[in-house]
Amino acid sequence: MKKYQHLFFDLDHTLWDYDRNVQESLTELHEVHKLTELGIIDASAFIKAFYNVNFKLWALYDVGKIDRDSLRATRFKLVFENAGVDPMSVPELLEPDFMHRTSSKNYLLPYTIEILDYLKPKYPMHIITNGFNESQAKKLNASGLTPYFDLIITSETTGHKKPDARIFQYALDNLGINNEGAIMIGDNPNSDILGAINAKIDQVYFDPHNKGIELKPTHTIKHLKELEGLL
Repeated sequence: MKKYQHLFFDLDHTLWDYDRNVQESLTELHEVHKLTELGIIDASAFIKAFYNVNFKLWALYDVGKIDRDSLRATRFKLVFENAGVDPMSVPELLEPDFMHRTSSKNYLLPYTIEILDYLKPKYPMHIITNGFNESQAKKLNASGLTPYFDLIITSETTGHKKPDARIFQYALDNLGINNEGAIMIGDNPNSDILGAINAKIDQVYFDPHNKGIELKPTHTIKHLKELEGLL
């Protein structure tokens, strides 16, 4: 097995359990902000509408068609619209409350702590994420992940989003290594795997739900503990 000097990890959906943390937050928000009274009948309808909208917005953000402020300003208006509710009735504090609650959640994907404990003595580890600085820092702190990682590299800091090779090059330059010295571990075929391919960095595709991938990653794993056999 090839020996690497540094490991790059994605955060959301790879280590931090995005779905569980977000769904719990949306359930709380539905109750706290009394969304039943505004026409969203239950938390499951709210969650479904959120999922219908949010990933489309992030896809636009990832290709530079909207910026952070636009995403946050329009997200819940579009969620309400998707749920068949007046978008102008969105409570003013819903978006900031969502950001605060979600970023404060600490659910991790299976084997996250076990594998990081295993890898920490062997490699310097770093995060490369398209998420926003403030929210990603809160997630890392809330979930106890901060001590495991040296560099936290965000698209907001670098001005480049995965799969742009420049966000990976920024990491390599900061560490003073070449592309053969690192490997990227992530769940997203486009941002993580294609991005690492663009930067000529080896990749581990994390595919817990057997979604498959058209690209040919260096390695594919179904659960994080499999990294023990690779690294």
